[in-house]
Amino acid sequence: MSRIGRKPVPIVPGVEVKTAGQQISVKGPLGSLTREIPPTITVSVDGAQVDVKRESDQRQQRALHGLVRNEIQNMMHGVTVGFERTLEINGVGYKAALTGRTISFSLGRTNPVVFPVPEGIEAKVDKQTIVTIKGVNKALVGQTAANIRALKPPDVYKAKGIKYTGEVLIRKEGKTGK
Repeated sequence: MSRIGRKPVPIVPGVEVKTAGQQISVKGPLGSLTREIPPTITVSVDGAQVDVKRESDQRQQRALHGLVRNEIQNMMHGVTVGFERTLEINGVGYKAALTGRTISFSLGRTNPVVFPVPEGIEAKVDKQTIVTIKGVNKALVGQTAANIRALKPPDVYKAKGIKYTGEVLIRKEGKTGK
């Protein structure tokens, strides 16, 4: 049995959880999230906790059991605290600027790269080299940060490019002359 799936998810004060058929919705001070539940998984709200159960002991259902439980926990964390991902831009002349719902990156190309910020995401640019992505949906925050990093991944020789804050880059040694 899934050890994670068996643990009940405590409902944080100020959060409202509702289930309707195979759908769960979580509403809190920062917003609301809705998610479809697989048909073999059942979710029940019992007082101050959410219980997740599965029909059988098949491998896929065991995997979905823990996944659904963790996603419900992430939904509760997102609507109360939120999720945040920070990226750093390294390199001479590399910078970012926020204008409305788009971020314009100067990454050593002839034209700036324009990145539209998706709905449900809040972006902030500090000192032209630090981009902060915030939101209530963990998957959307992570995917947006990954899409921004993919615009110019860090170079293994000079460490130029866009990287996550705290990411450790393993640099390669360049060619040595004789």
